[in-house]
Amino acid sequence: MGQRGILLGDEAVAHGAVDAGISGAYSYPGTPATEILEAVQAIARCGGPAVHARWSANEKVALEEAAGMSYAGARSLVSFKHVGLNVAADPFVNLAVSGAHGGLVVAVADDPSMHSSQNEQDSRHYADFAQIPCLEPADPQHAYDLTREAFDVSERFCIPVLLRLVTRLAHSRAIVTTGDRRAQNAPRWTDDPSPFTLLPSNARKAYAALLEKQPALARWSEDHPGNVLEIRGDGRPGIVVAGSAAGYVREALGARLSGYNVLWIAAYPIPSGKVRALAEKSGEVRVVENGYPFAEQRIAALSKVPVLGRLTGMLPRAGELNPDLVKKAFDVPPCKSLHVHEAELLPVARPPQLCEACPHIDTFEALKEALRDHPDARVMGDIGCYTLGYYPPHRAIDSCLCMGAGISMAIGARHAGKRPVVGVIGDSTFTHSGMTPLLDAARENTDVKVIILDNGIVAMTGGQPTMAAGEELSNIVAGLGVRRERIRVIVPLPKNRDENVRVLREELAAEGLSVVIASRACVTYARAIKEQRRASAEGDS
Repeated sequence: MGQRGILLGDEAVAHGAVDAGISGAYSYPGTPATEILEAVQAIARCGGPAVHARWSANEKVALEEAAGMSYAGARSLVSFKHVGLNVAADPFVNLAVSGAHGGLVVAVADDPSMHSSQNEQDSRHYADFAQIPCLEPADPQHAYDLTREAFDVSERFCIPVLLRLVTRLAHSRAIVTTGDRRAQNAPRWTDDPSPFTLLPSNARKAYAALLEKQPALARWSEDHPGNVLEIRGDGRPGIVVAGSAAGYVREALGARLSGYNVLWIAAYPIPSGKVRALAEKSGEVRVVENGYPFAEQRIAALSKVPVLGRLTGMLPRAGELNPDLVKKAFDVPPCKSLHVHEAELLPVARPPQLCEACPHIDTFEALKEALRDHPDARVMGDIGCYTLGYYPPHRAIDSCLCMGAGISMAIGARHAGKRPVVGVIGDSTFTHSGMTPLLDAARENTDVKVIILDNGIVAMTGGQPTMAAGEELSNIVAGLGVRRERIRVIVPLPKNRDENVRVLREELAAEGLSVVIASRACVTYARAIKEQRRASAEGDS
């Protein structure tokens, strides 16, 4: 029987997936999507069905594992943040061609305004590019309902389905009513393996089959109950509201909403027939969406009346929505209680800081001392809590691009003739996407210095376990071809600073590739690390 509870949007997705009968959930931690897999794990621990729900090495691996489960006939959920979809783009686009067997849903949490991200890309473009359905919920209840539906759509059309969230929805709470839980699929191989074997001869047929599905997907979108057209009168202004923007529009306009023709969108492809019907009845169309002007561009192409939105300046081109931005777009006065006149009374923003006694601080201080005689040196950073070392007082890194790029960019800078060049990367980021560039460096013994910050946990996203730490990490580095004598391990503590500076200076002076592993447990998650290691040891025994 269904239950009622207060859930995050992420948690609603997890409950919807479990109640839809998934057998597996795969992910790599990344805000604002982390809580999806954590919630699936919690449900399974608290008397839920047996669901394989463990963190994967990276997003590409997560999606491929989910694809294997789908190939075997079971339902699977994969979740990650928007830049994680970049990592998984290769299997994502190809899975649209191969299709799905068991229901396969890819839940992606976008991050407008870049609260914890390098960009604010809109994942609806990926669904459009891959030519698969996309569902975009408006609130946590909608997230639960559409997640359940997504598995039905996936199995109906034999295709993956993208579920798009944004930060405010992923991390907002609301009362959610769940439904009955259905049984998991029994494992069963697909009768015809050829679509999953994308040799050119098979891929051409599979791609033709994907194109043949497009008219049916368009009809599905037109008929979808979440794509609601409300015509209130000829000549009235029209509004197109996509996904989570619904809450902002309702709050901002209130009773004024009755004066507009409105199209609410929750399912893609864009329902072209309803867009044209709205445009025919409206003097203009205003598009309110969270993210890129994805719907706006397509609606402008379909409409013969003016279309206003982010591209025309009605709403800001970048950043997430809020009620005051929507009010301004519709010439509604902002709420006085929220309008601050005395700007000088506002607190000054302070950038986030590394935790007190963080081991990364000691590593950075030792590295800065070792580099004192090399004023032209650059330290290529990576993605993780240690990226905060960019800010004062540390000023310890000089780049941050994407997962694994700390090593790759160091290699490229050395190829350009710079020396010394240092790449700094965390233990989880290293196993995510740092091993391949290190393999490159080891192959030609590139004269770069790599520092792996081994704090034993994925601290930035809430304390998830790492794939390797301690001696395991040293063995992986050696297995990639780095000479053992050039693999050094230091313990970043204040009392060891002189010794650590000496080791770093030796490796900076040495010719060729060096890897220094700075190994000390995260101070914030020290207890969690001990518990994880104990559980791992018990599992091995």
